Amino acid sequence: MKQYLDLCQRIVDEGTWIENERTGKRCLTVINADLTYDVANGQFPLVTTRKSFWKAAVAEMIGYIRGYDNAEDFRKIGTKTWDANANLNDAWLNNPHRKGDDDMGRVYGVQGRSWAKPNGEFVDQLKKVIDDLSAGIDDRGEILNFYNPGEFDMGCLRPCMYSHHFSLLGDTLYLNSTQRSCDVPLGLNFNMVQVYFLLAIVAQITGHKAGKAYHKIVNGHIYEDQLELMKEVQLKREPLKAPTFKINPKIKSLEDLETWVTMDDFEVIGYESHEAIKYPFSV
Repeated sequence: MKQYLDLCQRIVDEGTWIENERTGKRCLTVINADLTYDVANGQFPLVTTRKSFWKAAVAEMIGYIRGYDNAEDFRKIGTKTWDANANLNDAWLNNPHRKGDDDMGRVYGVQGRSWAKPNGEFVDQLKKVIDDLSAGIDDRGEILNFYNPGEFDMGCLRPCMYSHHFSLLGDTLYLNSTQRSCDVPLGLNFNMVQVYFLLAIVAQITGHKAGKAYHKIVNGHIYEDQLELMKEVQLKREPLKAPTFKINPKIKSLEDLETWVTMDDFEVIGYESHEAIKYPFSV
């Protein structure tokens, strides 16, 4: 929690106002932030200074793992995070590549599971990473990359957290995740959970111990209509004790994650938080 609150305070104290063309709003912005999550010791980074909905964050990552391209599929596994971008984004609604209601296009997990090659074939990045790590292989390129400029026009949103690089030292697995842009009040509590979860679940299904996850944020910002709530409400609250996160030990493979796993296979124990804060969301 401290590193999260320190970043929030840093933006308030040191941030520069930047006009955001996509949303038409100003953002108080800083460049470069590095967060670390000690997965080995179970230090689950769930924000306590406002109520955080961890299930939606985990469900979204499972959707990426499965390569979902439709907001309805995300809703079925427990998150509505793609409803607005799939259905309320004017540029996407008028895009000829959009296939209809709830279509997200070729974003996030689609790139991770079926990156298009010029010859018409597809690359399953995630399967390559899982297969290598399961065999004890780290070729220094165990990377899951969602950032494909050649297909930006075929999706509703460019990826924010776009790269996940796994590294194996002995029998311990590490993760470096990179995020180009972060809505800190609204999105970071999601993203922290997702980075932690991704390392924890990949370590489990590949038979390794989880080490630390390193989360780099390039552009961290607070929108102008979020600033007052951050300064006068969230930053004045005292953080509470961190909870613990449990994963069903029966999850043994990528196929398990693709097929039978549900949100009932995950549990957060001992979570206490302050009241929810309704930060405005910018499409």
